[in-house]
Amino acid sequence: MMNNLKQACDAVLRDVCAGDPRVPGVVAMITDHRGDIYSGAAGERRLGGAPMTEDTVFAIFSTTKAIAGTAALQCVEDGLLDLDAPAKTYAPAIGKLQVIDGFDADGAPRLRAPRSDVTTRQLMLHTGGFGYDFFSENYKRLAEEHGQPSVVTASRAAIETPLLFDPGTRWEYGSNIDWVGQVVEGIRGKRLGEVMRERIFDPLGMGEVAFTRTQAMKARTAIIHARSADGMLAPMDDFFLPDNPEIDMGGHGLYATVPEYMKFIRMWLNDGAGPNGRVLQPETVAWAVKNGLEAHQTVGMLPGVIPSLSNDAEFFPGQKKGWSYTFMTNEEVAPTGRPAGSIGWAGLANCFYWIDRQSNLGGYWATQILPFGDPASFSGYLAFESAVYKAMAG
Repeated sequence: MMNNLKQACDAVLRDVCAGDPRVPGVVAMITDHRGDIYSGAAGERRLGGAPMTEDTVFAIFSTTKAIAGTAALQCVEDGLLDLDAPAKTYAPAIGKLQVIDGFDADGAPRLRAPRSDVTTRQLMLHTGGFGYDFFSENYKRLAEEHGQPSVVTASRAAIETPLLFDPGTRWEYGSNIDWVGQVVEGIRGKRLGEVMRERIFDPLGMGEVAFTRTQAMKARTAIIHARSADGMLAPMDDFFLPDNPEIDMGGHGLYATVPEYMKFIRMWLNDGAGPNGRVLQPETVAWAVKNGLEAHQTVGMLPGVIPSLSNDAEFFPGQKKGWSYTFMTNEEVAPTGRPAGSIGWAGLANCFYWIDRQSNLGGYWATQILPFGDPASFSGYLAFESAVYKAMAG
């Protein structure tokens, strides 16, 4: 079976780097609760440059979110965070934000007070009211006409945006988890990166993962590539998430190697346990992986309103999806073979992962391409996941 798994996965990686359109390079890994059962790399870190290797460093973008969510769950376990209390209790700045109800005739945003305070539970479930400018026309207009900074600047001003709707009224993917990071900082009295290091990375033995890269990590960082409308790739040599950011962005700011992220995935397969200590209690893991949305809050397509940053994108169209603390949940058996009740998500530069506690499997697929939902990388990832389940079935 393991030989079949290696052959099938190697073929997917090889094909996705040789196809038309191709990806520049990819690292992909599979783990069970004990350790990695597949690891592969193909292509190049930069087109025409050094080969992709398993120790390549990636900007992991929104696959950061589950780690920030874990730090918040630890605050709940310690009795320091009430998920249903106003989030401004812990991060006062969020209490100053208003709801945007469109724009006046002269282009000024129409703002009003929210009808209720946003809670940390809503933030973790993406029902708090925040979005992203590459998925929201209103945020895009705020950026273009009113100078709202992009979240990739990792600035405080980038998250102090108006709410798109009253908290709890619907689901929309956005900068909610950056605010969860601010909640954690307010509780712990430390930068989010310090909290993660002490309470998550060290217990899991995760070394090369950080908001600010070491020189050794910089030397092995993959270059993000831009895919043009004609399918061609161009290296974005000067585009990086900022090291030494103004704030540690819990929603997207980490750099990591794939082997390090696999240790985090294994923690979820091991009911919260790590090699150097427990990160979460088993009972916390049990409820944190379940869909927490209400009937009127639905996970659907992410509309790409800035074509250079995202295509229209959706996992498993036509199937019911939910959101947990903080992962997407697939509520039906996925076309790849992933069972209902599994969890996973993605990162803007076309990184994807899933955690299947039922089958004792987790995987991560790492590329560095914009826009999100890249046809070559996304379809390659789905082929990778499908190959895993087919090989494991014998």
